[in-house]
Amino acid sequence: MITRDMKIEEIIRKHPATVAVFEEFGLACGACQVAAYEDLQHGAAVHKVDIEELINKLNAALD
Repeated sequence: MITRDMKIEEIIRKHPATVAVFEEFGLACGACQVAAYEDLQHGAAVHKVDIEELINKLNAALD
């Protein structure tokens, strides 16, 4: 399960299918150097992405 406090790089490393979800929201997290240090909550806030919608779609990609 993906949570708002997880580092973005950790999410992508453990669940490569999530890259498509990040891209759907206009986030190029797979190529971002900050992803190793940035948690999902902060990244969503910086890019003005609805965190609940993002988490729901990321977790749906795990199924």
